[in-house]
This record gives sequence, C-alpha cells and structure tokens, in this order.
Amino acid sequence: MALMTDHFLPTVPPITNYVCSVPRLNALAKEWLRLDQVPAPDTRKDKSTRAEIEDLLLEDDTRELSKRLETRIAFGTAGLRARVQAGFSRINSLTVIQTSQGLAEYLSKEIPGAEKAGIVIGRDDRHGSTKFSHLAAAAFIAKGFKVWWYENIVHTPLVPFAVKHLGAAAGVMITASHNPAQDNGYKVYGSNGCQINSPADAAIAASILQNQKPFRWAWEVWGEHPLKEGILEPMMHEYIKKICELVNPHFDDKRARVPFVYTPLHGVGFRFMAAAMNQVQLRTKMTVVEAQSQPDPDFPTVKYPNPEEQGALTFAISVARTLDISLVLANDPDADRFSAAEVTESGWLQFTGDQIGVLLGCYVLTLMNSEEIQNCVMLTSAVSSYMLAEIAATKGFQVVETLTGFKWLGSIALDLEKQGKKVCFAYEEALGYMFPGVVQDKDGIAAAAMFLSAVSEWGSPREKMRQLYEEYGWFVPKNTYWRSPDIYTTQEIFKKIRSLGSPFPVSLAERKVLRWRDLTTGYDSATPDNIPVLPCSKSSQMITCWLDGFLGDEGIRFTVRASGTEPKIKIYVECHSKQEDTATEGALQALSWLSQEWFSDPRLAIEEKFYHLTERPAA
Repeated sequence: MALMTDHFLPTVPPITNYVCSVPRLNALAKEWLRLDQVPAPDTRKDKSTRAEIEDLLLEDDTRELSKRLETRIAFGTAGLRARVQAGFSRINSLTVIQTSQGLAEYLSKEIPGAEKAGIVIGRDDRHGSTKFSHLAAAAFIAKGFKVWWYENIVHTPLVPFAVKHLGAAAGVMITASHNPAQDNGYKVYGSNGCQINSPADAAIAASILQNQKPFRWAWEVWGEHPLKEGILEPMMHEYIKKICELVNPHFDDKRARVPFVYTPLHGVGFRFMAAAMNQVQLRTKMTVVEAQSQPDPDFPTVKYPNPEEQGALTFAISVARTLDISLVLANDPDADRFSAAEVTESGWLQFTGDQIGVLLGCYVLTLMNSEEIQNCVMLTSAVSSYMLAEIAATKGFQVVETLTGFKWLGSIALDLEKQGKKVCFAYEEALGYMFPGVVQDKDGIAAAAMFLSAVSEWGSPREKMRQLYEEYGWFVPKNTYWRSPDIYTTQEIFKKIRSLGSPFPVSLAERKVLRWRDLTTGYDSATPDNIPVLPCSKSSQMITCWLDGFLGDEGIRFTVRASGTEPKIKIYVECHSKQEDTATEGALQALSWLSQEWFSDPRLAIEEKFYHLTERPAA
C-alpha cells in the first residue's frame, strides 16, 4: 500500500500582498500563510485561519500578530492547550497537523514497531475537536501508523485505557478539559498509558519543529481507511468491566444505595457515568441535570466549566434541593475529574479535592487486610494535603509525594510497581483521582463509582470526614488563585518573592519560615546539600513554604505555583490544628498575609470568593 508521505499538497493559494509595519511580524505572517493550506470551513460561523491572519495584516494589528505568531504553542500538561485561533501560538488545524507529524516521527524513531502498534485517537465535543481528531488521524496514517479510532466523543480516560489494553505506541486526546469554551487541546499519552513526561516532551517538541511543513492532507481518511479501526464499542465494554471489578465486590444487598444528582457540566460524561451506574445497579438512584446532560461546547449554564470554580454546581444543587436529594456528584467536561457536594444543616457543602482524596484513600484501606495495608503505597502531589500522610503514619502504609500533575503521579506509580510496591490509589487536590487497576491517570467515572460505594457503607461523607478530623486533627485548606495578565507578569511576581530574603525570606508577617523549597531555582533548606528531592525545572514556577505554629495551631504549609495551562498563579494553603476554628483562622490569616506581602500587584486579580482578603486597612 502506497503511503502519502512523499507528496506535498500541490495547490498553494497565493501569498497575500498585505504587509505588516513590523518586518519580523510580516515575515512570520508570510510563513504562516505559506504553511496554512487548510480549506475554509463549511460553516459560516467560522472564517479560515488564513483569513484571520490576512485580516490582522490588513489592520496592521501588530499587538495581536505578535501574540499569535512570535511564540510557538508549547507542551505544558502532557501536550498542548490554547485558544482555537490562527497562529503558531494557538490550537488550529496547522498546529495540530504539525504536532501529529512531529509526534509520529518521534514515535517511529523511539519505539520499534510503533507504526504497527498504532496510535489511539479520541476527542471530546469542544469547538474544533472533531476536525482536529480527523486531521491528526490523517497525519498518522500518512506516516504509516495504525490508527485506533474512537468513532464518537469519549471521556479522556478511555484514551489511556485503550493505549494499555491494545498495546498502542501512544494515545492522543483532543480536549481542553475544564478550560473556557474558546480553548482546545492535544493531550498525549505514552505507551505506558501515562501522560507524557520529561524528557519525552522536549524530544517531541524538537521533532515537531523539524516537521513544520504539512504533508498531503488526505481528506479521504475522514471516512474508512485500511489503517483506521474503530474501537469505541469493545473499549467501552472492557472499561466498564474494569469499573465493575473495582466496585462490585464491595457492594451487597445489605448496603443502602443513596440517591444522587449528577451533572457532566455540558461535557461528555453522562454516557459513561450512566453505563457505569447501570453495571453497579445504581442507575435508578441517579438523577441527571437535564439542562447540563448533553455535550455543548459553549457551556451555556456555567461561567466556567470547572467543578473547582465557585458556582459550577449551583444548577445541580438547585435540582437536588427541589427533589430533596442530599448528594450531588459532578464531572468536568472531559470527565477525568470528580467533585461532590452534600447538604448539611447550614446549607450545601462542596467537598474539597483533598477531602475527597482522603475519603477515597481511607475507603480503599477498609478493603484490605492488615498485611495488604503494610504493602500499600498511595501517592499525592506536592500541592495536596498532608492529611493522608498523617493517617499513613498511624496505619502503617506509605505515602509518596510527587510533583503536580498526573504525568508524575502515573509514571511514579509505575516505577514503584516495578520495585515490587503495590500502588493502591493516587490523588491530586485538583479533583483528580487514580485507581491503577482501571487507568494510569485520573478518572472521574471510576472516582464517582468508588465514592458511591464508600457512601453506601458510611452514609454521610461529611460525617465520615468529621470523624477523621477528630482522630487525626483538622487540615483546613484555603486554595485559590490570582489571574495574571501574561507570563511576563507572573515571572516578575516570582522574582519579587525571591528578592524578599537570601537565600529565602525568614518570615511571613508574624510567622517564622521553618522550611523553604524552590523547585524552580533548585533549593531546599531542609536537605543536607540544599538540593530538593523532587525534580526541578527552571521553566516552571513553584515555591513551597512551611511556617511555624501560631495562635495554637500546629503550623502551616503552602505552595505557590504558576499554572501550566491557564494564566493563573495558584496557591494552596493548609493549616493543621486540633481545633477546626483554629485551623481555619490560621489558613485564612496566611492567605491574607500572602495577598498583602507577595501578591499585592494591581495587575493580579484574586478569585472572587477571596476578594475580601485584598482589602487594605484605612490609612
């Protein structure tokens, strides 16, 4: 069978005569127009990406041209994520094809038999997802790759699941997860079913730069092709079977099956949640939020399609209140994250990611005997609560800390398995929960099923959480973020923080700094050589600080880091105390001090629910 790799697209539209007033931008625009040969979309709603750049040239919009063309979209959280627009710094047909060509070239060089092992390709329902997934498939087929193809929209965990199940060389999921509606992304999984990590990400990025000119875009592979095989039905069957293996042994007729309201937040989760609930005999207990049940890339009923954001569950809680149901469950749009809320005597309580992580971790422990607990390892990230580690010290299992992101949690779990360890569970406070028996990544459907299994045994998850606090102390988090206008402002902020002391600040207001760990500069005051145990990266901003006890608490730990996918500076504060009010007061106090001493720059905007912390005393 002849491949298409030797033939470039023969028909090249003429380069526009429009000229930009800045020569370097003019050259970049012409290079874009030379490479961007994608036909205009059929829908009237969108203009072609060529036309977008031509219009900017015509308007001589140098500011926008600079944003679009001067930097290349880079690998962040296991792939690409950006606004769907024309330009090298955006997600569009050209950058998707370039990325696919570069990834294919990398896989061919690094993995023997990669073409035969194939690539898994899935997509969600965001703007551009269908087109981008077809273009990615065409690029891989042009390189001679077998394409394991999801014929319809899927939730993200089905891609790494299929990679492992089929023994594929890699997987690609077209999604921007919980980002705003105007964004999309290209998420890459390695042959181990984990999100790609260093040094593979840098090698793939280099390969992309060496494969900039698109090969012939074979539009005919949008349909059937000998190298393209649909896998949705068999993978769905196998995936649900794994969910049942995880959950069903722990359900029995004696347990109460609690009714709940479920929302996929206009994402793809409902189909997969319903299938899982059918198999664990909970479908009749689930009421879906009809207004948010079907995929809609505009997310019309929520400000942000992210269950972490304040107000994201308001619609679902309203439905639950009307039906007198006490429990609400939610997934983010690609259903790899999970959130829950429960009604209390004082209103609705949405559990934090750490609380759900601790509850799930403790439930996993109840399913083991004492010997299994001694061999158990659980993983948390550097921004997650220390509560699970406190429980581990008492129960006798091990908790391993990793860098943020499931590219670390997943890969380190595999490393530990190779060492003979039994990794039972991993979580990150950003509503991500991993059960290695299902996928080597976060999975919102598996987490929901396990959470419901726990609730069927415990009853109120809030009451169970309170019991754990009373036993191990209160770990009160106050996590938030500041929106930053751009990466340059973020870099300035972190430079200012580091200038507050040498080698680090000795205090934050009235609290003494006990330990300082900077994973950007590679400094840790607690190690003998001052080199952190965790990997460091000069390209990402991340500082963790431990403060002494004050006001009767046991101390505070907080981390500030720049998001790899959004224009945010994220902060994670946790105060440990034997009393809830003392821990709450300590966490809020630290957050207030940080807003005044570290993040007072007027260009930053704190998350709405913490506006009051930025108020300054009257002169």
